[in-house]
Amino acid sequence: MNHLLLFDIDGTLISGGPAKDAFHEGLLAAYGTVGNIDGVAFSGKTDRQIARELLRGAGLTDTEIDAGLETLISTYLAGLEARLPETPVQVLPGVGDLIQKLAERTDVALGLVTGNVEGGARLKLAADGLDRHFRIGGYGSDSEHRNDLPGIALERARDAWSVDFDPERVVVIGDTPADVECGKAHGLRTMAVATGSFTLETLYQTGADSVVPDFAEVDQIVARLTGTFA
Repeated sequence: MNHLLLFDIDGTLISGGPAKDAFHEGLLAAYGTVGNIDGVAFSGKTDRQIARELLRGAGLTDTEIDAGLETLISTYLAGLEARLPETPVQVLPGVGDLIQKLAERTDVALGLVTGNVEGGARLKLAADGLDRHFRIGGYGSDSEHRNDLPGIALERARDAWSVDFDPERVVVIGDTPADVECGKAHGLRTMAVATGSFTLETLYQTGADSVVPDFAEVDQIVARLTGTFA
């Protein structure tokens, strides 16, 4: 096993679902305000980073924000789990086949690098059975700063598979410039996919090693992720 592929979740593997409503509920329970929740972009950020931006904008101090984070996250996760059956996430085109083909390869290890707290990541992916393919990850519950997460995922991958993965064979895959940035911060390869809120042109400007419109051409994506990105 010599390839480690680290996927983002929202906008990369799935779309939709009730996360924003559940987060709204958690913010109210913990702080009595949601801040400017419709005016702050969620893409590419960790859950705790989003909360801090919203709450600072509402006038709360970092001390006040830190004091309520546990209540926020626990309420959010309970609300997410309760809402998912009626408002399910949608697996993006090609994703199911892509992950299945990658999981069947003996030279590939699959993981996550996501701003979701781990519980939220697992709930979202479990709804469509994708969670079983991702043994490790770096999550928004590990650090508020997205650039920290690939390093955390790498450490967990080394422990899980007893492999010291070559950075040239580790790819961070996501739909935002922040995904590309966090991979580059650790000297890893990057693939940007335009299935979220950023255009192909914007993603090309990030300097990602590979930029693709979507995962519809599964065999081509597999070849790029396990090859040289030529």
